[in-house]
Amino acid sequence: MRVLTHRKTRGKRNRTRHEINAEREKIHVVKGDTVRVVRGDDKGKEGKIIRVHTKTGRVVIEGVNLVKKHRKARRAEEQSGIIEMPAPLHASNVMLLDPKSGAPTRIRAKIDTDGTKERISVKSGDALARPGKS
Repeated sequence: MRVLTHRKTRGKRNRTRHEINAEREKIHVVKGDTVRVVRGDDKGKEGKIIRVHTKTGRVVIEGVNLVKKHRKARRAEEQSGIIEMPAPLHASNVMLLDPKSGAPTRIRAKIDTDGTKERISVKSGDALARPGKS
Protein backbone atom coordinates (compact mmCIF):
# COMPACT_ATOMS: atom_id res chain seq x y z
CA MET A 1 0.00 0.00 0.00
CA ARG A 2 1.26 3.46 -0.93
CA VAL A 3 1.69 6.03 1.86
CA LEU A 4 0.95 9.67 1.16
CA THR A 5 3.93 11.82 2.10
CA HIS A 6 2.21 15.15 1.56
CA ARG A 7 -1.20 16.51 0.83
CA LYS A 8 -2.05 19.21 -1.67
CA THR A 9 -4.30 21.08 0.75
CA ARG A 10 -1.80 21.13 3.61
CA GLY A 11 -1.91 24.43 5.47
CA LYS A 12 -4.77 25.85 3.43
CA ARG A 13 -7.79 24.12 4.90
CA ASN A 14 -9.21 24.25 8.40
CA ARG A 15 -7.30 27.38 9.33
CA THR A 16 -8.85 29.26 12.17
CA ARG A 17 -9.45 32.98 12.24
CA HIS A 18 -6.76 33.36 14.90
CA GLU A 19 -4.10 31.73 12.73
CA ILE A 20 -4.90 34.09 9.88
CA ASN A 21 -4.84 37.15 12.17
CA ALA A 22 -1.51 36.05 13.65
CA GLU A 23 0.06 36.49 10.21
CA ARG A 24 -0.74 40.20 10.35
CA GLU A 25 1.46 42.72 12.13
CA LYS A 26 -0.03 45.17 14.60
CA ILE A 27 0.50 48.69 13.33
CA HIS A 28 0.11 51.80 15.50
CA VAL A 29 -1.06 54.02 12.63
CA VAL A 30 -4.06 53.85 10.30
CA LYS A 31 -4.87 55.15 6.83
CA GLY A 32 -5.36 58.92 6.85
CA ASP A 33 -3.04 59.65 9.82
CA THR A 34 -0.45 62.41 9.49
CA VAL A 35 2.98 61.07 10.39
CA ARG A 36 6.66 62.10 10.44
CA VAL A 37 9.47 59.84 9.25
CA VAL A 38 12.01 59.42 12.08
CA ARG A 39 14.56 57.12 10.38
CA GLY A 40 15.95 56.57 6.92
CA ASP A 41 16.75 58.71 3.88
CA ASP A 42 13.50 60.70 4.20
CA LYS A 43 14.00 61.52 7.89
CA GLY A 44 12.03 64.59 8.97
CA LYS A 45 9.49 64.49 6.12
CA GLU A 46 5.80 64.58 6.98
CA GLY A 47 2.84 63.23 5.07
CA LYS A 48 -0.50 61.49 5.13
CA ILE A 49 -0.74 57.70 5.09
CA ILE A 50 -2.24 56.46 1.82
CA ARG A 51 -2.10 52.71 2.43
CA VAL A 52 -1.28 50.26 5.23
CA HIS A 53 0.07 46.77 4.47
CA THR A 54 -0.79 44.70 7.57
CA LYS A 55 0.93 41.52 6.41
CA THR A 56 4.33 43.15 5.92
CA GLY A 57 3.99 45.91 8.54
CA ARG A 58 4.65 48.68 6.02
CA VAL A 59 2.93 51.98 5.21
CA VAL A 60 2.80 54.17 2.09
CA ILE A 61 3.01 57.92 2.76
CA GLU A 62 2.24 60.56 0.12
CA GLY A 63 5.34 62.48 -1.01
CA VAL A 64 7.75 60.31 1.00
CA ASN A 65 10.15 57.58 -0.22
CA LEU A 66 9.53 58.40 -3.89
CA VAL A 67 10.82 55.92 -6.46
CA LYS A 68 10.82 56.09 -10.24
CA LYS A 69 8.80 53.42 -12.01
CA HIS A 70 8.90 52.62 -15.71
CA ARG A 71 5.29 52.22 -16.74
CA LYS A 72 3.88 50.94 -20.00
CA ALA A 73 0.64 52.40 -21.35
CA ARG A 74 -2.26 50.07 -20.67
CA ARG A 75 -4.83 51.84 -22.83
CA ALA A 76 -4.56 53.79 -26.10
CA GLU A 77 -5.12 57.19 -24.44
CA GLU A 78 -2.60 56.49 -21.64
CA GLN A 79 1.03 57.52 -22.06
CA SER A 80 4.05 55.37 -21.19
CA GLY A 81 7.01 56.79 -19.35
CA ILE A 82 8.79 57.09 -16.04
CA ILE A 83 6.51 58.05 -13.16
CA GLU A 84 7.35 58.85 -9.55
CA MET A 85 5.39 56.97 -6.94
CA PRO A 86 5.71 56.55 -3.16
CA ALA A 87 7.14 53.20 -2.05
CA PRO A 88 6.24 51.56 1.28
CA LEU A 89 8.44 51.94 4.34
CA HIS A 90 8.27 50.10 7.64
CA ALA A 91 5.74 51.39 10.19
CA SER A 92 8.39 51.43 12.93
CA ASN A 93 10.14 54.27 11.09
CA VAL A 94 7.19 56.67 11.39
CA MET A 95 5.67 58.49 14.35
CA LEU A 96 2.19 59.93 14.67
CA LEU A 97 1.96 63.71 15.01
CA ASP A 98 0.41 65.29 18.12
CA PRO A 99 -2.73 67.28 17.18
CA LYS A 100 -1.95 70.10 19.65
CA SER A 101 1.77 70.77 19.14
CA GLY A 102 2.49 69.00 15.83
CA ALA A 103 5.40 67.10 17.42
CA PRO A 104 5.90 63.35 16.98
CA THR A 105 4.30 61.33 19.78
CA ARG A 106 3.59 57.78 20.88
CA ILE A 107 0.00 56.75 21.53
CA ARG A 108 -1.86 54.99 24.30
CA ALA A 109 -5.24 53.31 24.19
CA LYS A 110 -8.04 54.31 26.54
CA ILE A 111 -11.51 52.83 26.81
CA ASP A 112 -14.27 55.40 27.32
CA THR A 113 -17.28 55.01 29.58
CA ASP A 114 -19.43 54.05 26.59
CA GLY A 115 -16.99 51.23 25.73
CA THR A 116 -15.33 52.75 22.67
CA LYS A 117 -11.56 52.61 22.37
CA GLU A 118 -9.76 55.85 21.64
CA ARG A 119 -6.14 56.79 21.00
CA ILE A 120 -4.47 59.18 23.44
CA SER A 121 -1.35 61.21 22.65
CA VAL A 122 1.42 60.58 25.20
CA LYS A 123 2.86 64.12 24.84
CA SER A 124 -0.27 66.24 25.29
CA GLY A 125 -2.81 63.75 26.66
CA ASP A 126 -5.32 64.73 23.96
CA ALA A 127 -7.46 62.21 22.15
CA LEU A 128 -6.54 61.53 18.53
CA ALA A 129 -9.55 61.40 16.27
CA ARG A 130 -9.77 58.49 13.88
CA PRO A 131 -9.30 59.74 10.30
CA GLY A 132 -12.59 60.10 8.49
CA LYS A 133 -14.49 60.60 11.76
CA SER A 134 -15.03 63.85 13.62
